[in-house]
Amino acid sequence: MVLTVTVLQAIILGLVQGLTEFLPVSSSGHLVLAPELLGIPSPPLAFDVLLHLATALAVAGYFAREIRLMLYSFLAPARLQREDVKDFRRLVLWLVIGSIPAGVAGVMFGDFFESLFDSTLAVGVFLLATSALLVAAEFVVRSGSARRKVRDMGLVDALIVGCFQALAIAPGLSRSGSTIAGGIFLGLDRASAARFSFLLAIPAIGGAGLLKISGMIDGIGTAAPAYLAGAAAALISGALTVHLLLRFLRTRGLWVFAAYTAILGVLVVFLSLL
Repeated sequence: MVLTVTVLQAIILGLVQGLTEFLPVSSSGHLVLAPELLGIPSPPLAFDVLLHLATALAVAGYFAREIRLMLYSFLAPARLQREDVKDFRRLVLWLVIGSIPAGVAGVMFGDFFESLFDSTLAVGVFLLATSALLVAAEFVVRSGSARRKVRDMGLVDALIVGCFQALAIAPGLSRSGSTIAGGIFLGLDRASAARFSFLLAIPAIGGAGLLKISGMIDGIGTAAPAYLAGAAAALISGALTVHLLLRFLRTRGLWVFAAYTAILGVLVVFLSLL
């Protein structure tokens, strides 16, 4: 299937992907809703894969320094202080451990999750679930128990956050929202929970895209300009969103995103039941 949207429509979808992939509002839910609401033809798998790879590249570029230090901790440990070597090696291990649940869920329940993308009602319900998670996380923050940093995490912490990520395969249940909330439930402060969530997104989003890359190559056809425009929009908006959200969460909470997903979820459920 060759992309049938225009360059402008591809840019709009790229912006939707880049902005909502990292904001705790569910990119999958918005990508289900956006074509229908905006009257844009639903894009084929190839375009969806490219947008996900672009956002994975965006977050990898933003955290290039951390990725470089993680590589140094294994390949050139003499370039780091001993304590940094230990911390970055552990971070790599936590990212590997945290990526396992989503991989298992995708293999075992992939068809079930895929079927949910055809249901706007399911999207609405899971948007409400995202809102509930964010509200619960804010109550934990207000209790004063969310003060840990990423370096304080352990193996079980990484596995639990990974399980929150696995649940977010469902459309409407935000990946970043779920993993940030999961981190806060484990005692991480907002900014640290977001940082680990974004780092965990690199293997999750990039891996999912690479598994389907053959479909992308087969589907490009003559639509390369639209594909590139959409990918560029997702890349730039994704990197900007990561930067702004990390700054935002240092001083402000998740309430605005909880309110947005609640309102959108109620609206989607209401319209789906009409």
